[in-house]
Amino acid sequence: MSETCSHNCSGCEQTCAQRDPKSMIKPQNKKSNVKKVIGIVSGKGGVGKSLVTALSAIASNRMGYTTAILDADITGPSIPHMFGQTEKAWGTEDGMLPVETETGIKTMSINLILDNESDPVAWRGPILGSVVEQFWQEVVWGDVDFMFVDMPPGTGDVMLTTFQSLPVDGIIVVTSPQDLVSMIVGKAVKMAESMNIPVLGVIENMSYLECPDCGKKIELFGKSHLQETVDKYGLKILGQIPIVPAIAEMADNGTIEQFDKDYLDGIMTVLKEVSSEKA
Repeated sequence: MSETCSHNCSGCEQTCAQRDPKSMIKPQNKKSNVKKVIGIVSGKGGVGKSLVTALSAIASNRMGYTTAILDADITGPSIPHMFGQTEKAWGTEDGMLPVETETGIKTMSINLILDNESDPVAWRGPILGSVVEQFWQEVVWGDVDFMFVDMPPGTGDVMLTTFQSLPVDGIIVVTSPQDLVSMIVGKAVKMAESMNIPVLGVIENMSYLECPDCGKKIELFGKSHLQETVDKYGLKILGQIPIVPAIAEMADNGTIEQFDKDYLDGIMTVLKEVSSEKA
């Protein structure tokens, strides 16, 4: 950016980071070859974003893609716990090595570095963003077909840093079946659009509870507004995850890779589409 920049891009012929966000992309580690980066985002907390990240990575891995998870939710990391990971990350002269899950998903999270997973991370926004950049640049990811980035909730510093520093190929928005969903999705969609990042679709978590006796779907949070929301923003529905106690139990006891339901068929479809796109 020129020292005389007026911050008014209209009619300006200069090329700078403000006009071209891709010019701010950070290079990968020299031993990394990550082909596609997918961000998992939510406009608010508590909708199951990390769960969707884990299930998306599991689906990708089962399709035969080499898969990784970059846990960018620095202050609320939950990926290692879901996968039952107790091994700590360690480094070599080339960089830090990711920790693999039982089925071979490569992961990096602040909880794989901290002495105790319950230790708080009381850092300010710029430092949190720099950690995400370090996970991208200083981790030896090796060959990876799909990297899923578990974003913190909202549209703050870390999401902005991720969108500017990593070559994000698209985002998946996670929601819940409530009236405020449209507003929340709108915030994430508009931010992605402002950064020229495609929105691949929406996943609704906690969609309904299925009666174990009669199979009836009970809408605990009221009628879903998902269809109205995706129609409003021209998006795809990639899946609807019901309230299933077994999923929560697997996430809690570190066996999420045992999940075997087909609630996320839409994820598999979109991964095939993104994989076929040229880099």
